Amino acid sequence: MRIGQGFDAHRFKPGGRLVLGGVEIPHDQGLEAHSDGDVLIHALCDAILGALALGDIGQHFPDSDDDFKGIDSRRLLRQVMTLIGERDYRIQNADLTLIAQQPKLAPYIQAMRELLATDLQTDIDNLSIKATTTEGMGFTGRGEGIAAMAVVLIDKRS
Repeated sequence: MRIGQGFDAHRFKPGGRLVLGGVEIPHDQGLEAHSDGDVLIHALCDAILGALALGDIGQHFPDSDDDFKGIDSRRLLRQVMTLIGERDYRIQNADLTLIAQQPKLAPYIQAMRELLATDLQTDIDNLSIKATTTEGMGFTGRGEGIAAMAVVLIDKRS
C-alpha cells in the first residue's frame, strides 16, 4: 500500500465557469487557471501522483503547454489513472476536502462523488468528499478563491 496527499488552490475571477469535482456549480465567478481550474481534481491528481512517486500535476500537465489550456480536468485525472494502471495499482480509497466560503457546495457533493468514482474506477463507497469553510479567515474566508486537499491510498492489484 502507498499513500499520497495533494493540495491545490485557485483565485476567483469575474465571470467564467466554476467547475469542482467535474460538476459545474452556478456562481458569479470562475477560477483563474490554465485548465478549467478544478481544484478538487487537481489536488486528487497530485495525491495519486505522490502515492506513485511520480511528481506533481505541473510536471505532467505544465501550464506552459497550450494543449492543456482550458482542458477539462477530468481528462487529466483519467490520464493519471492510466499511470496508476500501468504500474498495476488501484485506488483503495480517497478522502477529499473542498475549502470555500462561497458558494455552498453541499448540494453538489453527491454528483461529484459519482463522477469521480467513475474516473477513479472504484466503488463510490471508497470516495469521500467534504466541504468546509474557514469561518471568514484567510483567502478562502474572504471569498478570494477556493482550495482543496486530497489523500489517497493505493494498493497493488491482486
